[in-house]
Amino acid sequence: MAPMTSSTTPSTWQDFRAAEPALADTVQKRFQLYKHHVLATLRKDGSPRVTGLEVEFRMDTLWFGMMPNSRKALDLRRDPRFAIQANPGPDAEMADGDIRVSGLAVEVTDPAVRARFVEEVTPPEPFLLFRADPAEVVRTGLDGDDIVLQVWRPGRPLRTLRRRGDESPVRES
Repeated sequence: MAPMTSSTTPSTWQDFRAAEPALADTVQKRFQLYKHHVLATLRKDGSPRVTGLEVEFRMDTLWFGMMPNSRKALDLRRDPRFAIQANPGPDAEMADGDIRVSGLAVEVTDPAVRARFVEEVTPPEPFLLFRADPAEVVRTGLDGDDIVLQVWRPGRPLRTLRRRGDESPVRES
């Protein structure tokens, strides 16, 4: 799987949901199992920063809210690329699978959108609001002896890759 590059054009969450409604539902349900998740941003020097974050699914959008001047907010204002991983849960089994979303975080300043978000969520004030536009969504799970990856990228069909925990080649199904 190729990493996200500058040529990968993000899409909106609504576009992802329209293209892959079942996977979008799975991703949303997986994030909603736990309150805190892990966000990766890029520091000024390009090195990664990981931090905890809560996400919201409202108005058919994936949202990140954060305190002004937090390191993650400053990172995203400077370079909007992000990756977020759903909390893996309390055990090593990950029965619900592993979910990762990467793309661009777009700061939302529109007063009407912010007011609607505040009405629905009541976040602590002051706050910054970012819309997460996905460039890649990956679900990893187990199916018998296979590790199964579902990979979605805008404008491409959903790929399902299977591999074993040995030297066997990856199979696409």
